[in-house]
Amino acid sequence: MTGFSANELIIILIMLAFVVLPSWRIFEKVGYPGWYGLGMVIPLVNVILLLFLAYSEWPALKRSR
Repeated sequence: MTGFSANELIIILIMLAFVVLPSWRIFEKVGYPGWYGLGMVIPLVNVILLLFLAYSEWPALKRSR
């Protein structure tokens, strides 16, 4: 087998959308660039990004003070 079928590609794109779109919105809401959400589909980078979100001071909270 040399590649993905059309059905497999559609399923992969749907799964990516369920991961990337919510994380894009979360990063935007806390004050970071939304494209950081793309890192959530890369193994190990997603764990680092979650730790970064958990322990960093969010720019949106700094502005509200």
